[in-house]
Amino acid sequence: MAGDIFPSLTNILAPHGPPVSAKLLSFAPGDYSIHFFLQLALIVLACRGVGWFCRKFLAQPQVVGEMIAGVILGPSLFGVVAPDLQAMIFPRETNNVLYAGAQFGVALYMFLVGLTLRLDHFQSKARNAAMVSGAGLFAPFVIAILITPWLVTVPGLFAEGIGQGSATLFMGACIALTAFPMLARIINERGLADSPLGTLSLTAGAFDDAASWCVLAVVLALFGGGSGVAVLAIVGAFLYVGFLLLFGRRLLAPLGRAVEAQGEMSMTVLAITLALFCLSAFIMDAIGIHGIFGGFILGVFMPRGLFVEELRKKVEPLAVVILLPMFFTYSGLNTRLDMVNSLSFLLIALGILVASILAKFGACYAAARLSGEDNRTALGIGALMNSRGLMELIIINIGIQKGIIEPALFSMLVLMAIVTTMMAGPLFEIVYGRRARAEGELGRLGAAA
Repeated sequence: MAGDIFPSLTNILAPHGPPVSAKLLSFAPGDYSIHFFLQLALIVLACRGVGWFCRKFLAQPQVVGEMIAGVILGPSLFGVVAPDLQAMIFPRETNNVLYAGAQFGVALYMFLVGLTLRLDHFQSKARNAAMVSGAGLFAPFVIAILITPWLVTVPGLFAEGIGQGSATLFMGACIALTAFPMLARIINERGLADSPLGTLSLTAGAFDDAASWCVLAVVLALFGGGSGVAVLAIVGAFLYVGFLLLFGRRLLAPLGRAVEAQGEMSMTVLAITLALFCLSAFIMDAIGIHGIFGGFILGVFMPRGLFVEELRKKVEPLAVVILLPMFFTYSGLNTRLDMVNSLSFLLIALGILVASILAKFGACYAAARLSGEDNRTALGIGALMNSRGLMELIIINIGIQKGIIEPALFSMLVLMAIVTTMMAGPLFEIVYGRRARAEGELGRLGAAA
């Protein structure tokens, strides 16, 4: 095992493949630039437009509209209506550029979310968050153990040769995921960022996602990546978080004092902060977890007060309006909703959807009640934790790229991700939000959009 860890470390900056298929004529640097600016213009307009429509007519938060906009710009709609035009605007050669921008955008947004995490709420809700998170992991893996042996026997779902153990772990990770970036935006947009419920849900969701990524690392190791992949991911994450717990606030405190002394954030402090953010995202990406957790974890330990106010004022508009929509669009470009094309596959997709909702919503609700939360709060937690969104799309894209699942199962899991994400906001409003707003516990809906 130790022999596998050293190659994993030394290969961090090596190509990870597979390469994008090349055409007869290669793209020059100027070609990437031309496509990028046109793509970005369409992405921003589509995300804001569809987001506005979803807020106004469908009672969905802006983030859900942006997720739908990403799918619209991909092969599922734009590629069906105007395939030649869609391929011309979004050629495969430019996907890598869009991917880098997408990862930067979502990691930067999660860095900002980490800045708003109330550690006093976390400390007061640590036991409850642990129970909710544990249930949100345990129940999905029980469901995966029950359904995967049958799914493996259905042609066209899992790749040939994959073991039942690896398939079960992969399905468990997919069902256990909570859409951490989506959850963060829903919580912000619905006025929950400073509430104990929001902090509990974010904390439990972060742990569930981190655990799911660790399970994915194990699956990749079992499927041919080597044990070093799993060891590097899990041990590296614990070491990094432990380092920040012991030394993070002390080392980062001078940044906060500099802002307080000047009364504003200088360009030098901003540059140092963004460099630290990029380094943190790199560390988590390099060890095999995901860059967004590097951003979020660093944000948790950054100074508070004026530092946070100044940083959000300078960075948040760019992150939310331009960079984050790239994340949704990149995933949408890899989504095909026309793959579930038979009655048997539709029934399987429906079964996976129902099982996933029962496992995540039901288990998190039950755990919240057992930990002492009232019925309304427990229902709200269950509704939020059931959202899977684009984190699901990321993990299943890895699954299909690594040859673990086939396009049909990929599409079923896409449908599950979309439905559970779209139901999260309205269900939350029904079970918690409406009454809380009427009683003045939460602000006006949509104020953050």
